[in-house]
Amino acid sequence: MTKHTISSKRLMIQDIHDILLHNMKLELSEDATEKIKKCRAYLDNKMEKESKPIYGINTGFGSLCNVKISNENLTKLQENLVMSHSCGTGELVPNDVIKLMLLLKIQSLSYGHSGVQLETVERLISFYNEEIYPVIYTQGSLGASGDLAPLAHLALPLINEGDVWYKNERISAKELNKKFGWSKIILKSKEGLALLNGTQFMSAYGVHNLLKSYKLSYFADLIGTLSLEGFDGNKSPFLSLSHMIRPHNGQINTAERILEFLSDSELIEQPTKQVQDPYSFRCMPQVHGATKDTLSFVKRTFETEINSVTDNPNIFIEEDMVISAGNFHGQPLALALDYLAIAMSEISSISERRTYQLISGLRGLPAFLVNDPGLNSGFMIPQYTAASIVSMNKQLCSPSSVDSIVSSNGQEDHVSMGANAATKAKTVVDNVERVLAIELLNATQAIEFRRPLRTSAFLESIIESYRTAVPFVGIDRILHDDISNSVDFLRSMEIEADMMFA
Repeated sequence: MTKHTISSKRLMIQDIHDILLHNMKLELSEDATEKIKKCRAYLDNKMEKESKPIYGINTGFGSLCNVKISNENLTKLQENLVMSHSCGTGELVPNDVIKLMLLLKIQSLSYGHSGVQLETVERLISFYNEEIYPVIYTQGSLGASGDLAPLAHLALPLINEGDVWYKNERISAKELNKKFGWSKIILKSKEGLALLNGTQFMSAYGVHNLLKSYKLSYFADLIGTLSLEGFDGNKSPFLSLSHMIRPHNGQINTAERILEFLSDSELIEQPTKQVQDPYSFRCMPQVHGATKDTLSFVKRTFETEINSVTDNPNIFIEEDMVISAGNFHGQPLALALDYLAIAMSEISSISERRTYQLISGLRGLPAFLVNDPGLNSGFMIPQYTAASIVSMNKQLCSPSSVDSIVSSNGQEDHVSMGANAATKAKTVVDNVERVLAIELLNATQAIEFRRPLRTSAFLESIIESYRTAVPFVGIDRILHDDISNSVDFLRSMEIEADMMFA
């Protein structure tokens, strides 16, 4: 079985894509193992020799940072921290995101600046490899001081508390540990704080959203090209000369990709009476391309984050220092997540406009893309659905990162709201998928009215595959099923990583 080794090597978004795609198991490198052990030994030694207060290690937390805790109560302090902070609420976090939370928490702890026991990290690796997902809730994090509530729920099963998902069943941690013959982890000084401090909730959502957004960005180009063919559109807006004099990378790449999709198409080479197409067709390189450039920025932000130590305080063995700072603050992620949501929302916005054009009875297409319109309503109402989703996305794109609220008795007086940005961005990205699925339904229907002319061999292969899931609509039927099957079709399509991240 293929394994991924947690090490000091930089973890990239494409690496995570491959880890998930191939369902790799995790293991620690020798170097990471040694760093974790050395850091823990350093902290144990320091606690034996020093009595002065060190935040989160022998003090209370947040505004209670000046309360000194005796050495005999340090384990109880850490357990109390995990339990008291386990106050998430709202909807359940999807297991796909929890899996990423485990991966990213393991990665962050492996650098040897957090002071955790090797046993603790190895138990988290067992959770990941055995597909054990602690039950976590979407609400409760302010995106500063780390994702405290979600990460507390992630940590609960380590101390034999809380619930987990195992083999699609929700069971107690006590029952889980009995199944595997595991004892509870006896948390040492700082360990609870190392587990709870960190940005892994925001980061996991960000990586999940980013991976899906790259895939949907590819689909936007593909489906937009199908719509162009169905609309009897022009090829000229995608020729390279125009893009070389406004050389945004995303714009250039989008135009090149669309031309590749159109290679050997009969439809695009037909003479057309129209000098220009509406912006939703003509400006795909500029609009889709701007989203691609945003994805590149967001990708850089998250690749920095997932290769960072984000708990507090940080331990530096060589310098003999324990520094209390603020690496848990999620502001970089909050801004990036808001930007991602806005950029992806625009993909749904322009997609819905192409759908609208296709059903409008223009360029020789029947009104609402159906025979005998009037008796049949055809594709009238799927556009309503797309329009309602697009408007929802616009409402959701009000940025979370401009907000803050005081907490912990004034000690934590500026927060990022990155967790809200993260969950909100996921809703936007999932909505984009549905809008693109509706456009696919319309685009493939429109192309059938251009027969016997054919589009490119590649696009025809996509249509042929799609038709096994969604047949041509000859007369009115329940289109909810077709939309649902279109979403499933998009989810089932695998894209080569070099194409997806191009």
